Amino acid sequence: MRRAATRVPHLGKRLLAAFRYAAKWHYGQARKKTAVPYLGHLMAVTSLVLEGGGDEEMAIAALLHDVVEDCGGMPRLREIRKMFGARVANIVEGCTDSFVEPKLPWVERKQDYLDHVKHANAETRLVSAADKLHNVRTILTDYRQSGETIWARFSGKREGTLWYYRALSTEFSRKPNRITRELEIAVDELEKATGVKKARARRPAGARIHRR
Repeated sequence: MRRAATRVPHLGKRLLAAFRYAAKWHYGQARKKTAVPYLGHLMAVTSLVLEGGGDEEMAIAALLHDVVEDCGGMPRLREIRKMFGARVANIVEGCTDSFVEPKLPWVERKQDYLDHVKHANAETRLVSAADKLHNVRTILTDYRQSGETIWARFSGKREGTLWYYRALSTEFSRKPNRITRELEIAVDELEKATGVKKARARRPAGARIHRR
């Protein structure tokens, strides 16, 4: 990170432009099989990044972290690079697990992303961990409200989803910070709520893993 923990980052017109860009491309999108606007997730992740010590460009990347994957692939990444600069684009690229349609099978994409994040820089890891933290907190809240029925929303279903977030938490914990510690707590709570022991959170059996 580029700023000292006690220094308040400048948040200005570029962040506002990124918010408008995200709102444009994610217009009409909602969280998985809910009526919750997708923009709410992007705002929550941005808040977590700022709380975790991120600066304006990292906040911009947090707002835009899904626009490449969900709203057009590589043309969006090139546009982000032109509008917001190489640093923002590189973080967004590092948070993206698919650049094309149709996407690879879910397990293959997630295993590839786990392999990728091991070598990502600290800025990318922070934004990615903030994304996963908000996801896990949302899953936990929904599980407490609706129980096992929520797994129908997810491509990885129950087993795959729990495996993926435990695997991510384990990887991010190698270089801990405020966000990765909260992610570990959230994953622990989700496993406790669902009755899954940490050692049993594993990749779905029989999955074929693609290697780039």
